[in-house]
Amino acid sequence: MGINKKINHEDIKQMVTEDLVVKIATDKAELNKIKFGHAVTTLDNPGSIRVKRRDIARLNTELTNRKKENKAK
Repeated sequence: MGINKKINHEDIKQMVTEDLVVKIATDKAELNKIKFGHAVTTLDNPGSIRVKRRDIARLNTELTNRKKENKAK
């Protein structure tokens, strides 16, 4: 998946909860790496920071929804 490719909602729904946690951790690490690179030099596409940040938010939202569903059961 490219760095600027948005994650589809369907793709997130199909992921296992453990995969979501791993994906969030790796995306956060990538975001920190991108931010650090942007602070040192200019990026070719600074919009990639926004895309990655929003992907992390989507993943966190799905994880929170799953936790709420499990609590309700």
